[in-house]
Amino acid sequence: MSKTLKIGIVGAGIGGVALARALRLRGIDAHLFERASAFGEIGAGVQITPNAAKVLGALGLAEALDRVGFLPEAMVGRNWDTARELFRTPLKEVCPRLFGADFYHVHRADVHAILCADIPADRVRFNVQCVGVERTASGATARFSDGTTFEADLIVGADGIHSVVREALWGRSNASFTGHICWRALVPVDVHPLPFVSPDASFWMGPKAHVVTYYVKGGAAVNIVAVNESADWVAESWTEPSTREELLAAYQGWHPDIVSLFERVDSSQTFKWGLFDRDPMAQWSQGRVTLLGDAAHPMLPFLSQGAAMAIEDGYVLAAALAHHGSDVQAALRAYEAERRPRTARVQLEARERGRTYHLSTPEEQRQRDLEMQRQQAHNPNAVGIKAEWVYEYDATRCTERFDAEAALA
Repeated sequence: MSKTLKIGIVGAGIGGVALARALRLRGIDAHLFERASAFGEIGAGVQITPNAAKVLGALGLAEALDRVGFLPEAMVGRNWDTARELFRTPLKEVCPRLFGADFYHVHRADVHAILCADIPADRVRFNVQCVGVERTASGATARFSDGTTFEADLIVGADGIHSVVREALWGRSNASFTGHICWRALVPVDVHPLPFVSPDASFWMGPKAHVVTYYVKGGAAVNIVAVNESADWVAESWTEPSTREELLAAYQGWHPDIVSLFERVDSSQTFKWGLFDRDPMAQWSQGRVTLLGDAAHPMLPFLSQGAAMAIEDGYVLAAALAHHGSDVQAALRAYEAERRPRTARVQLEARERGRTYHLSTPEEQRQRDLEMQRQQAHNPNAVGIKAEWVYEYDATRCTERFDAEAALA
C-alpha cells in the first residue's frame, strides 16, 4: 500500500466522496474539487441494493446505512390499471442470505452525508469549476475557472453526466434522447404505511409508462420515480421544475392508488428530466486521468444502479491503487478490467428494461406477465426484474481477482 500517491477528484457527488473515503481508509492522499459551495445532494431516493450495501459496509458505514435506510419487504410488480400483482419477490428476509447484504431504500442526500462525514476539511475545495485536464509525464493537472491548478499522480473525473474531464479526454459526445421523461418527487408520510403505498419496491407497469414507489427516511416519505414516453425534449437535468398537475395529467386513468399518491405531491418539490442514453465506452483512462460513475457510464434508471455503480467504482479504484502502489498505470488497467464489463452490462440491460416495462399492446403485456409469473413459480426468490446478477457481485473481493489475473498473466 502506498502512502505517497496524491489523487485529485473532480466532483464531490456520491461517486467522488465514495472514492475519497475509500482512498483515505487505505492511507492514500485524496483531494476533492466541487463546484457547489458545500457538500450536499439534490434528488430524491436511491436504491442501495446488496452489491452497494456490501461496499458501504466495507467502508465502515453499515450502522450509518441501517440508521438512514428503509428495508422494503419485497419487490412487487403491479398492473397499472388493476394493481394485480405480476410478481412478488421477497427482499427483507432473503437478501442477506442470498446476496450477502440487505436491500435498502435511502434518500440520496442521506447516502451522500454518511459517505462524506469524515472527509477532512483541508482536503476539499468548494466553489471551483474544472475547465480542463492536462496529462503530464509524471501525472496530470486539473485546471479551474478561478485560474488555479492542481497537479497529482492521478486526476479522476467524477463530475457526472456533463463531465468536463471526459470531454477533455475524448472530446464532446452527443447523447441520444430516448423519448422518455422522468419525474421525481417525495411525498411526506403522516401515518406509516400509507394505505395506498405498500412497504415494498413497487413497479407499476403500464403502456408506454411505468412508476416506481418506495419509502425512504425510515418510512417518513415516499419516493416517486415516474417514467413516461414523450416526443417532447426535456433538459437532461435533475432540477427541471414540474408540477403536480403535469404529473397527474401524464398518468390519467391509472390505478386510484397511484392517483391518490400523486395528489399529495408538492409542486415545489416536483422535478422532471429527459432521459438521454449513451453507449458504453471502450476506454475510460488516458495517461494518469480516468473517469468514475456517471462520467464513465451514464445509465438509464431502470435497474436503479446509478449510485450503486459509482460506489462500486470508488471502492475498486481505491483498491487497485493500493494494490499496485506507485504503478498507477497498472492500477488503472486493473480498475477498467474489473469495472468496464460490469457497468457496460448494466447500461445495456437498463436500456432493455425501458422497453419491457413499457410494452403497449395487451398481447405483449400478457406474454411478459406470464413469463414473470413462470419465473416466480420456478423460484420464489427470483428477482422480478432479473437483477440477481447485479446484487450477487461483491466489489470488496476485487483484490482477489487482481491477484488471480496477475497469476494468469
